[in-house]
Amino acid sequence: MTPRSEQPRRVLLLATTTGYQTRMFAEAAATLGVEVVYATDRCDQLDDPWRDGAIPVRFHEEWRSVDGVLKALESRPVNGVLVVGDRPSVMAAYITRLLGLPGHSPESAGIARDKRLSRARLKAAGLPVPEFLTVPSATDPSTLLSRVTFPAVIKPTVLSGSRGVIRADDALSLVTAFGRVQRLLASNEIRELRDPESDVIQIESYIPGAEYALEGILEHGAFHTLAIFDKPDPMDGPFFEESIYVTPSRVNVGIQRQIQDMVERAARAVGLHHGPVHAECRVNSRGVYVLEVAARPIGGLCARTLRFVKPGEPSIGLEQLLLRHAVGEPVGGWTREAEASAVMMIPIPRSGVFRGATGVDEAKAVAGVDDVLVTAKPDQQLLALPEGASYLGFIFAHAPTPEAAEQAVRTAHGCLRLTIDPWLEVLNQ
Repeated sequence: MTPRSEQPRRVLLLATTTGYQTRMFAEAAATLGVEVVYATDRCDQLDDPWRDGAIPVRFHEEWRSVDGVLKALESRPVNGVLVVGDRPSVMAAYITRLLGLPGHSPESAGIARDKRLSRARLKAAGLPVPEFLTVPSATDPSTLLSRVTFPAVIKPTVLSGSRGVIRADDALSLVTAFGRVQRLLASNEIRELRDPESDVIQIESYIPGAEYALEGILEHGAFHTLAIFDKPDPMDGPFFEESIYVTPSRVNVGIQRQIQDMVERAARAVGLHHGPVHAECRVNSRGVYVLEVAARPIGGLCARTLRFVKPGEPSIGLEQLLLRHAVGEPVGGWTREAEASAVMMIPIPRSGVFRGATGVDEAKAVAGVDDVLVTAKPDQQLLALPEGASYLGFIFAHAPTPEAAEQAVRTAHGCLRLTIDPWLEVLNQ
């Protein structure tokens, strides 16, 4: 048998679909000389429909899929496992463990992707958490009013990206918001996920304050902060759409240290040990509240805001950094570039049918803007938050200061003119 060290370096990448983020990993892998083996949630009856050699998996058939992946990897042994998105994280952790590779444990990955379990674990570890109440989605919300302190936030426990998250300031708005989340969880799209936690709704006390994100990585228990992002738009509700991320953070060094410390403590409380970490926090006069600590990297195309440097090496993106980590290279010597960067996830202003966008070239010409990418397709049906799960596209910028990078994406967004037609209601005769 050929010694493992002489085999091609190979990484398994689990993802819900083959999209922009997986292609970014493919490009980074080609540069690094690493082969990527995909495992994606796709039809297993078609013969490689995307021509990428991906292993078909079903996230609701976890053990059957894990077994299929392990058998497929017998002829293509891998050095490490990476994951795109929340849903594949638990399956990836099981595969990593069964292959004898370092990574987050399945137990910690499961806790990290479940808001109920993660809140309970952080509370048990003595970290500040909001008061929370988790109930079956079939519950009559009017029976919960005596147990809720306003303002409150209603949310599903497993959906991500602020989907289904609604603030309620009184009894009427709570009943209305609860019903809206109930309908979302009862939709065909969510039912098709076959996730047992899709029948659960959580109610939390609202946490005021500014919101931040932290991108980090654990190396055998050692925590490294890669970047702290400001979210400069207020996120007070009733919905909590994420729009702009800016790094480096402009908050004072003391608070940045508190954010790093609290995220590291949260990661340890959940049990994360080796791999990427993405965290969301709220900061106010009472301290830092970790809203989420996920066993995955930042989602979508937002990773394009991150470049890393090391003396004597060309700069690299987050995908290449994670691939290096996955194949066993130390990554502690890499630091984020000095220049500021920003990304705007172009919000969907209203639900309807997307007809197109003009002003893209004008937006690209704004000083500091790297790219403007409209990912929505003409005639695509758009669904705004809190029911929606996507954005119209992305705007990326670099500048000498965070203020200039933020202004660049805002100015570019102001150049865009979007055409979204209302849905036509079909009336039964």
